[in-house]
Amino acid sequence: MPIGTAVHARTFALAESLNYREWSGYYAVSAYETHHEHEYNAIRNAAALIDVSPLFKYIVSGPDATKLVDRIITRDACKLAVGQVYYTPWCDERGKVIDDGTVTRTGEDSYRWTAADPSLRWLTQNAVGLQVTIDDVSERVAALALQGPTSGHLLEAVADADIRHLKYFRMTRGSIAGVPVEISRTGYTGDLGYEIWMPWDRAIPVWDALVAGGRPFDIRAAGMLALDVARVEAGLLLIDVDFHSSKKAHIESQIYTPFEMGLDRLVQVDKRPFVGCAALGDERRRGPARRIVGLEIDWPAVERLYDRLGMPPQIPSTASRVAVPVYRNRRQVGRATTTTWSPVLKKLIALATVASPHFTEGTSLECEVTVEAVRHHVAATVVKTPFFNPPRKTAPIA
Repeated sequence: MPIGTAVHARTFALAESLNYREWSGYYAVSAYETHHEHEYNAIRNAAALIDVSPLFKYIVSGPDATKLVDRIITRDACKLAVGQVYYTPWCDERGKVIDDGTVTRTGEDSYRWTAADPSLRWLTQNAVGLQVTIDDVSERVAALALQGPTSGHLLEAVADADIRHLKYFRMTRGSIAGVPVEISRTGYTGDLGYEIWMPWDRAIPVWDALVAGGRPFDIRAAGMLALDVARVEAGLLLIDVDFHSSKKAHIESQIYTPFEMGLDRLVQVDKRPFVGCAALGDERRRGPARRIVGLEIDWPAVERLYDRLGMPPQIPSTASRVAVPVYRNRRQVGRATTTTWSPVLKKLIALATVASPHFTEGTSLECEVTVEAVRHHVAATVVKTPFFNPPRKTAPIA
């Protein structure tokens, strides 16, 4: 049975819908109201406060901490500066992705590692022979994501920290309501946003300060349904939906390499050896057999399908995680794993795994759409992700 997070007392009081889901053993709000529209609008137009405490969190420290990080991740850990954050996958010996997450260098010999799945065993196995300590702080460190265009000014008003000069994928230290916090300019929405890390038992004062100080900035608590739409617009992948961990997948087709996930820029095979390096070097030379790409689905064509039946167009307001076939000339060449209507773009978009050579940007495909229990093929185009990429995400705070 799930348990409450560090701020459950606050999220429960706000969750009028009582619409919850389980996330790593914790209660997570799916939507606070009966519909997540206002929460999504907060992410894109104001400030949204999201409880992300169920993330797995580890502190890696000691003289050989950098060696361990460099041994596991696909990026060059020696180039990660103190106060900088990496988004990175990590792989098994075959170059297949185990998980992805963030690694923050909090000190010369100290890192905070976040993951969607438990990673303590993998970190420990690879630490053999190294002078390093791995501390699972998942239940001792809470995390809140503050996302949206007004989030920077809100934090400036509430936090005793240098927010104005905090760059994208960097972190700083400070305090909120007298509670020591670490603040990183990161998030899972593809918008201007921050993630705030604090002691688990002092998270409620931080939540209260953000809510009270955030009223002039239209702050609103947001749940997983709104976050799911935003992360698809941002082209961000979700484990167990768009890809599976190589440690948990049931069949080979569920397992991905970083190149298949479109994370080529995060694989640095020319650095010192890391787990999976040789296999990834081979794949880079020959090219991936498939790739996760963005699809824009022809919405007028979907409207016409409904019009023929005398019905208004219908599309789920939530992101669909039901995989549907993708075709090229009536032959299946892939599957769309997450599909959603984008309110900000006014488009039907999807994240899809597509076989080579059909994943090239601009390629015309067909996506299966079901209307009144009848399956149809609708035109779709391979597009570059992120679908939505506002300049404010990385720009200095004005």
